[in-house]
Amino acid sequence: MTTSDPFDIDALEPSFSAPTPTPAEPPYLQGLNPPQREAVLETDGPLLVLAGAGTGKTRALTTRLAHILTTRKAAPWEVLAVTFTNKAAREMKERVTKLVGPAAERMWIGTFHALCVRLLRKHAELVGLRSNFTILDTDDQIRLLKQLIQAEAIDDKRWPARLLAALIDRWKNRALLPDKLPSGEASAYANGMGGKLYAAYQSRLETLNAVDFGDLLLHVVTLLQNNPDVLKSYQEQFRYVLVDEYQDTNVAQYLWLRLLAQGHKNICCVGDDDQSIYGWRGAEVGNILRFETDFPGAKVIRLEQNYRSSGHILGAAGGLIAANETRLGKTLWTEASAGEPVRVRGVWDAPEEARSITDEIEHLKSQGHKASEIAILVRAGFQMREIEERLITVGLPYRVVGGPRFYERAEIRDALAYLRLVVQANDDLAFERIVNLPKRGLGAASLQKVHHLARAHGVSLLRAAEQIAELDDLRPQARRSLGSFVSDVLRWQSLLPTADPQDLAGQILDESGYTGMWQADKSPEAPGRLDNLKELVSAIGEFESLPAFLEHIALVMDNDAGDESEKLSVMTLHAAKGLEFDTVFLPGWEEGVFPSQRSLDENGAAGLEEERRLAYVGITRARKRAAIYFAANRQLYGQWQSSLPSRFIDELPGDHIEVDSRDGLFGASRQASYQTAAFDDWDQSHHDRYGPGWQRREARSRQNPQTIDGYSRRVQAPKPVSTFAVGERVFHDKFGYGEIVDIDGNKLMVAFDKAGEKRVMDNFVRAA
Repeated sequence: MTTSDPFDIDALEPSFSAPTPTPAEPPYLQGLNPPQREAVLETDGPLLVLAGAGTGKTRALTTRLAHILTTRKAAPWEVLAVTFTNKAAREMKERVTKLVGPAAERMWIGTFHALCVRLLRKHAELVGLRSNFTILDTDDQIRLLKQLIQAEAIDDKRWPARLLAALIDRWKNRALLPDKLPSGEASAYANGMGGKLYAAYQSRLETLNAVDFGDLLLHVVTLLQNNPDVLKSYQEQFRYVLVDEYQDTNVAQYLWLRLLAQGHKNICCVGDDDQSIYGWRGAEVGNILRFETDFPGAKVIRLEQNYRSSGHILGAAGGLIAANETRLGKTLWTEASAGEPVRVRGVWDAPEEARSITDEIEHLKSQGHKASEIAILVRAGFQMREIEERLITVGLPYRVVGGPRFYERAEIRDALAYLRLVVQANDDLAFERIVNLPKRGLGAASLQKVHHLARAHGVSLLRAAEQIAELDDLRPQARRSLGSFVSDVLRWQSLLPTADPQDLAGQILDESGYTGMWQADKSPEAPGRLDNLKELVSAIGEFESLPAFLEHIALVMDNDAGDESEKLSVMTLHAAKGLEFDTVFLPGWEEGVFPSQRSLDENGAAGLEEERRLAYVGITRARKRAAIYFAANRQLYGQWQSSLPSRFIDELPGDHIEVDSRDGLFGASRQASYQTAAFDDWDQSHHDRYGPGWQRREARSRQNPQTIDGYSRRVQAPKPVSTFAVGERVFHDKFGYGEIVDIDGNKLMVAFDKAGEKRVMDNFVRAA
């Protein structure tokens, strides 16, 4: 092997103590199981390592790297190892360094983006950049797009910059340049302007000598495709390519890897198709599914021995994921004991679900279990509110992993600021937070004048704004915007004594434009933020007034402050990937919540399979015990709804689960319920249409005729009926005249003459 770099193989000594090995057994191979050993020793040719959850894939991957170096199959700079996170890259480098010494420092180990920056700095001029290019953050990217949108005289309220940014990011993830966009996608923004704006954006970035994160991969793919000599040099250099978490790669990452691996064809991809859960951000599970087609002659090694979970947990998870049709297939097993069956418990409603989980946690703690080894994993962030409040009430310290606590989220703090200002006009901090949120065209100079007037006269900012809006000290647009804002706040204040607090909170968020701001935001986070706002409004329904609710929030936040003791973890299932705990609680396994109705609506069968993979990930986070909860009733967005248990519960193998029968609502086991006389004359057509979940609901209804569909009548409150009719003209104090186009209970969809379509409560309009 001829290289220009020194490579002292004698320095590659393992850094751990081990028995003196025989020549045929290097120390780094000791302790590997047969499939792991095979994955390490099978160095030449394309290799796919299907590594199930908890099967030691990181050890196999790092040991493979060490083996390549110690056997002189490649020098460190001839090995490319790619990960998805900086943490994973650091861990990989540290592990290899412990095995082979400082030579590992010369390897190309890093994230996709970090490695692409390294390549792009060296060849920037080939893609129209200079080597000192700037990498824009999201704020700079949005600011630049806004300039381009305004230059085209496009209504940025109807076509926000964030929507265009999300589209461009999606195009770059698929390695689509402006001139390669399908015509349908190019016209997806601003009536056909998407492609033109994308091209203008890329041109502007080149002028600024800047890139965004999507460009890092896109430019390198373009570089390699358009410069055969550069591509050949890297294909020759990288004798071995190793990729972690291959199931999470997008199209651009896939193309980049495939280009570089075509030289020596020694590419090893490690991943698990059953844990591909990031389709919403561009990951293509098809990349790992077609590996053998992309690389003819590829070998597939399955790591199936699990070192994390008990037998029942693996059996339940394996039976569930087997329902997916698009998978390569593997069966996890363990030498550990069967352990406790996965518990499935039905409860009456979400508050009881939260109480049951906290009771279980307190019981575990009383038996000596550490809180840090307990986790609550939810499908969606809005589920956290009920659970967090219960944890705080009973004094169980917790931390939210992967994001802030519910009441600390930006959208919740914004919404609370609106409510605080309505309840307390002197709350200057609340005024400052929301006076220009959403944007109302109030610049720093205008707000500074409000502050000066408030200090000069010793009044609140709201009172100062009211006064200055009547003067000529501000430019007309700012004066109108400020006056409208103050008028809205005063009108909402006048409604405090009589309006239902929940309805008023929804009205404030809608009429302020805050809800609309997030509805117009097309980023992946926006739907979750809207769900959180709906959950907040729903929570207000439990209180007699807005002041009472705000007092409750203040006490909740105060009780939680400063607690640094050992904490249990609360997080979404997406945030839990890669983590493990002794005990895992999985609440909210109901149709529409999990699987997510939004995912089913947007992605159909593919969405359902990704939801099932997410359920698999959730169960396999548990080492010793897992508990699944579903509620018969759940309040979603202010409305009580009867819920069907998730179809995933029906797919859990009966041999590995235990249905909790401590309450009477779901007393019998699933298997026994199927054998009751209630199903003797069951119509097969109903079974085909509704499935086993419907059977349980029907059975409960027959067993207890005093319920509706098996659930108590008290949650089936009659829907309010509006006295208005579709087509009727109405008047709203803020939006003016309009015509009713749709009615949902006491909520009206009104097409206002000047304000467009708005949803309002019927008690806030009057006949015109």
